[in-house]
Amino acid sequence: QVQLVESGGGLVQPGGSLRLSCAASRSIVSFSDMGWFRQAPGKQREFVARVSSGGTTHYAESVKARFTISRDNAKNTVYLQMNSLKPEDTAVYYCEAMSITTNYWGQGTQVTVSS
Repeated sequence: QVQLVESGGGLVQPGGSLRLSCAASRSIVSFSDMGWFRQAPGKQREFVARVSSGGTTHYAESVKARFTISRDNAKNTVYLQMNSLKPEDTAVYYCEAMSITTNYWGQGTQVTVSS
């Protein structure tokens, strides 16, 4: 079992930046991948980014070159640096920890991009 707590969301103007954090209640070393997903109102949850235990990253096309995912195993934390934010990035952002047998989710943090 692991609890994931996201933070860092908020209201930001278009073109602005935010850094989301996902703090785990125990070591994340055993998780093969840590990821971020998002869900906008009326839409399905969609993949944003993930980082493997070895540091390999993957991004959705819509966020490439704007978002950066990273993991700090020593702090049991995963980050999502979001730059050049657009109104279409508005969503609840969720952290996911992926293991062979089980995936764990946080409760989400709201990101709103609006002028």
